[in-house]
Amino acid sequence: MKFGQELQENIYEPWRLEYIAYDDIKLDIKERQQDHAWNDSDEKDFETALRLEADKVDFFINRKQREIESRLAYCERTLTQQSKNISPAVARSLYDSTDDALTEILMDLNDLSKFTRYNFLALQKLIKKHDKYTNYNAQPLFVDIIREKSLDRQRFDVALVKISTLHDLCQLHGQARSGNAAAGLDQNAFERATAKYWIHPDNVTELKAILLFHLPVLVFNADKPIEPEDSAISSVYFDNPDFDLYQGRLQRDESAEAIRFRWYGPMESKSIFIERKTHHAPWLDGASVKDRFRLDADKVDAYVAGTYTADQYAQDLRDKGTPEDVVKANYFIASGVQKSITEKHLEPVMRVFYNRTAFQIPGDQRLRISLDTDLTFVREDGMDERRKGAWRRPDMGIDYPFNNLNPAEVYKFPYAVLETKLQTHLGQEPPQWLTRLLESQLVYEVPRFSKFLQGAAFFWNPRLPLLPWWLNQLELDIRNAKQPTGNFTGLSRSKSLKPLIDGEEARLNAYFDEDISALEEGNSGEEMTEKKKKKKKNKDKEDGGARIEPKVFFASERTFIHWLHFAAIILTAALTLLNFGDGVNRIVGGVFFGISLIFALYAFGFYRWRAYRITNMPHLRFDDIYGPVFLCILLIGALVLNFALRFNSPPTSTGYLGTNSTGATSSSSTDGL
Repeated sequence: MKFGQELQENIYEPWRLEYIAYDDIKLDIKERQQDHAWNDSDEKDFETALRLEADKVDFFINRKQREIESRLAYCERTLTQQSKNISPAVARSLYDSTDDALTEILMDLNDLSKFTRYNFLALQKLIKKHDKYTNYNAQPLFVDIIREKSLDRQRFDVALVKISTLHDLCQLHGQARSGNAAAGLDQNAFERATAKYWIHPDNVTELKAILLFHLPVLVFNADKPIEPEDSAISSVYFDNPDFDLYQGRLQRDESAEAIRFRWYGPMESKSIFIERKTHHAPWLDGASVKDRFRLDADKVDAYVAGTYTADQYAQDLRDKGTPEDVVKANYFIASGVQKSITEKHLEPVMRVFYNRTAFQIPGDQRLRISLDTDLTFVREDGMDERRKGAWRRPDMGIDYPFNNLNPAEVYKFPYAVLETKLQTHLGQEPPQWLTRLLESQLVYEVPRFSKFLQGAAFFWNPRLPLLPWWLNQLELDIRNAKQPTGNFTGLSRSKSLKPLIDGEEARLNAYFDEDISALEEGNSGEEMTEKKKKKKKNKDKEDGGARIEPKVFFASERTFIHWLHFAAIILTAALTLLNFGDGVNRIVGGVFFGISLIFALYAFGFYRWRAYRITNMPHLRFDDIYGPVFLCILLIGALVLNFALRFNSPPTSTGYLGTNSTGATSSSSTDGL
C-alpha cells in the first residue's frame, strides 16, 4: 500500500485539517518538475511550505498535549480534593467517573501519538520524493525540522505514566498499593518464562494504552517527579575477539553465558548492575537463570581489571552490615563473573540503549510485561579508540538518537520489543486478555530473540559463521506478515467517536477486568464474561443504578443561576408594567411579578433539594421532570390573561404602555408659546 493511501485511511477525521498537506505538496513537486527544471526558487518554495506545515503540526501537537495535561491535572485534583468528606457511595461513583475520564484521555493520547507518527512519516516521505524528482538534497532540512519540532512520541510517556498512576488509584478507590515497586530491584536471581515480540512503531502507543487497561506502569520511586530519563536503560555487553559468548548463546550450549553491565537513567548513575545470564546453570540442576549484583560505578574499572576482587567486594558488604547470606549470594555472582572475564578474555564490545516501560502490579513478580522503544546498538570495542581506557565510552549518554556519534558505529533497530515474563515455576498462567492480545496483529512473535545477538550480527556479520534465524524477518512488514488467530481489534472509535477496545465500549476498570487471582482459578472466557456481568449488576445495585460525574455539583449551580436569570428577565418586565403602564398593565405586571417570585423561590428550593440528593441519595434522578412544565403553564396563563384583559379594555391612548402622553405634549407646547 502506498503511503498516501495509508495516510488517508488512518486520518482521524476531527483533525483532518491539521495534518500535513501531503498530497498537495507531492503534486506540486511533480507539476513543477514536469513544467521546468527544478531551480533555487522552487527549492525555496518547497522549504517554506514544509516549514509552514511542520509549524502547523507542531502547534497543534503542543496545544493538544497541554489540553491533555490540563485534563489530567483536573482528574488529579478531583481525586485529591473532592473525594474527601463525601459518602462511600458518592466516592465510589466519583472514582468510576474519573476512570471514564481517564479512558477518554488515554484514547486522545493514542490518537495524538498516531497523529504525530503519521506526520513524521509524511515529512520523511516528502523529503524522499523531493530528492528523487530533483537534483537537490533535502535531508539536512528534514534533520533540522525534526530537531526543532521534536516530532517524536517519547514526549507522551510522562502523561502515560500519570494516567496509569491515576487509573490505579481509581481502581483501588483511593487506597495505596500494599506492594513495593522496587521489591525485585535487588533480587539476585530470576527464574522466568519469557517470550519476545516485535512491535511496529505505528502500534507502540496503542499497545501501551491496551496494556494500561490491565496492568499499571511500574514506577520505582513514586515520591519523585516523573521524568523522561527515568525510562532509559543502558547495557554494555562483554565478549572476546572470537565471540565465544555470542556463539554459545546462539547455539544454546550448556552453561552458555551472556555478561552485561547495566545502569538505569543517565550516565551519572552511581549504581551499576553486573548481570549474568546462564543457559542451563549447573548449580541449579540445569535451570536457566539470570543473576546479578550491584557495584558502585567508581569501582567498575578496577573490577574489570581484576584489581578490585570479589573477596574485597564481599568484605565491603560485611563492613556495611549486610546479612551474611546476602554477602555469600553476591560473592558467588561477583567471583563467577570476574572469573569469566579473566579466563575468557572478555572485554566490552557493544552498548545497547532503549527506553523501557514496564507493566506490573507493584510487589507482584508473577507477571511482568516490558516494552522497549528507541532500541539502539552502539559499538564499544576498541579500548583506546572508543572507550579511552575505560569500561564504557564517555562520548555517549542517553540523548537518543545520538547524532553526535559516528553513524557507522550506531544501529537503530526498526521495531520496539515487547517481552512477557511469567514465573511459571510458581504456577502462573498467562491471563486471557494477554493471550488474546498476543494472538492479534499488534505483535509479531520472534522466539528466542536476543538484543545481544542482534547487535553482534549487525556489526560483525562477516566475522560470524552463524547468524540468528530472525534476520530475514526484518525484511517483512510485520503489520501484515502474521495471520491473526483471534479477532482482537485493538483500540478504535465508534462512528460517534466513543472509545472502543476490541469493538466494545472502553472503560479502564470495566473491560477485561480480570485480576491474576481470578485467572489462577482457570475460568473459561464464558465464565469470566458471566462473572463480569454479574459483578457489574451487583455494583449497579450497590450504587443505586447511577453514577455521579465529578462536575455534577457545578452543573447544579449553573442550572440554578439560569433559572434566576430567567426570573430576573420576567421581573424586569413586571416592574416596567407596574411603573409605566395603565390599569390593565398594572394587573398583568402584578401577575408577572408573582410568577418571577415563584420562579426564584422554586429554583432555590429545588437547587437545595438537588444538592441534598447528590450528597445523600445518588440513586435518584437529578433532573426536574414536572417543575419546568408547571412554570411554563403559569407563564402561558399570564400571557393569555394579558391578551384577554387587553382585548376587553383597549388602551385609550397611543402612548407608551397605554399612558396618555398627548396631554403632556400639548401642555409643553402651550408653555413654549
